[in-house]
Amino acid sequence: MIRVYTAKSVITMNASMPRAQAVAIRDGIILETGTLESMQPWLSKFEYEIDDQFKESIIVPGLIDPHLHPSMAAVLLPTHFITAMEWKFPWGTTPATTSAEKFDERLAEAISKPTHKDLFITWGHHDLWHGAMSRERINSIEKKKPIVVWNRSFHELCMNDGALEYLGINESEVGNASQIDFEKGRFFELGLGYAIQKLNPFILDPEIFKEGLLKLKDVVHFGGQTTIADMAVGLFDFDNELNMQKLLYENEDTPFRVELIAHATALIGRAGGTNEKTEQLIASLEKHNSHRLNFRKRVKLFTDGAFFAQAAQLLEPGYIDGHQGEWLSTPQQFEDIARTYWNKDYAIHVHVTGDLGLELAIDTLEKLQSEKPRFNHGFTLEHFGFSTPEQIHRLAKLGANVSANAYYVHELSDLYSNHTVGFERASSMARVGSCFREGVTTSLHSDFTMAPAQPLMSMWVAVNRINEKGNTMCAEECLTPQQGLEAITINAARVLGMDHEIGSIRAGKKADLTVLSEDPLKIDPIDIKDIEVQATLFEGKVFNIDQK
Repeated sequence: MIRVYTAKSVITMNASMPRAQAVAIRDGIILETGTLESMQPWLSKFEYEIDDQFKESIIVPGLIDPHLHPSMAAVLLPTHFITAMEWKFPWGTTPATTSAEKFDERLAEAISKPTHKDLFITWGHHDLWHGAMSRERINSIEKKKPIVVWNRSFHELCMNDGALEYLGINESEVGNASQIDFEKGRFFELGLGYAIQKLNPFILDPEIFKEGLLKLKDVVHFGGQTTIADMAVGLFDFDNELNMQKLLYENEDTPFRVELIAHATALIGRAGGTNEKTEQLIASLEKHNSHRLNFRKRVKLFTDGAFFAQAAQLLEPGYIDGHQGEWLSTPQQFEDIARTYWNKDYAIHVHVTGDLGLELAIDTLEKLQSEKPRFNHGFTLEHFGFSTPEQIHRLAKLGANVSANAYYVHELSDLYSNHTVGFERASSMARVGSCFREGVTTSLHSDFTMAPAQPLMSMWVAVNRINEKGNTMCAEECLTPQQGLEAITINAARVLGMDHEIGSIRAGKKADLTVLSEDPLKIDPIDIKDIEVQATLFEGKVFNIDQK
């Protein structure tokens, strides 16, 4: 049977018919958009029902987050959040904590209730908000109970004496390992991998990990998303991550699909130690595909360190304090691994945060294009913290995409302006306006938990570029509301290579819709983030959202 949903307005993101009054759906597929009158050729021949439950609402294409981390979210959501920004969840709100004193107070209050058996883990600390973290500082609050303070960036953490002892970590075992400061109890970038191996029995405990993934399911729906991309499968434990997502998400109660992109460097050991063997392993992953969870010919690579941790690699003049960023892959390592996947025709997604990391990615793409020219290759720069106008011009000429985390502007631009890189570069972080002007296919993502998994929040930041102090940062890089909506619908679909199936509302596409209380293209742009997400439709099935 055909079901026709009427609305105050349907924003299709299809330039040939940008607005409609109704959407006709059959068997999870859109038959037609338009008016009840224009649909008569269908309605006069087949049984149908008119559904007016959204007649006072706005229907848009199902919102898409093309880069988040279900497993990382599953690890962090069961922890205790102490964050500089307010975080809203379906189950409640985490208040903002914006000073070192308040952070320590909240930590001291919370540690009486361990989060992971005997272990207490908190997430959200940031040096510029909360002061430098160290083993000594945590010890001053509590020395014996095992405590882990996980940085806002996710790329580093600190432990107190109790945690080091509890996890069996000692100085002789750590030795001279890269990116570990045992004296400070600090594990960062590659050193974080060592700490995670010690933490895995607790953070990947089946019941705790399941709790985290179920919370993420609520978060994704709460944000109105019908497609998300897991942009680093294998980050913790490949089998556990995949099997638990299948168990919890591959069912009729899940209102979204998950695109699975393998973390190439994390799988090298599993595959046998070479890029070539890892590519063969990743090529075989499609055998795990199901209705909602799918691997395609895509891979995740890395250049430089975390943006929140000030570990991005920068071109001159670098950081104000003179410190250097971190490489997650050395330039030669990155070129070698990228060549392996480029020559096998993969769409390559590259974590880049600093303009030097971006320069490496662009230089490598240019070299690979000269060696083996490819069209519509899907090479995508992920995060896109610092960049230059010249780099954007180059990547446009090379056919690259951008998937940006615009939330950097809101949370970090004031701090980074005053303490990290100065006003000029801090104000123009996430330079998405230039990307649109250069014709670069540009989407927005959350990298959850690096930003709220709420596409309308990402759109709001990109359109207004208002930071947490209330200041507009580099208005020239603002998107129009139309561009902002494109970035979380059709452009996000293009970045994932799925624009033939999702991302707009037109005949033949999957019936993925998001129902809003207000029109994001007509409302005052300052109010976009406050639009209520009322429901989603996933392949034609309605999933209502309780915003209370």
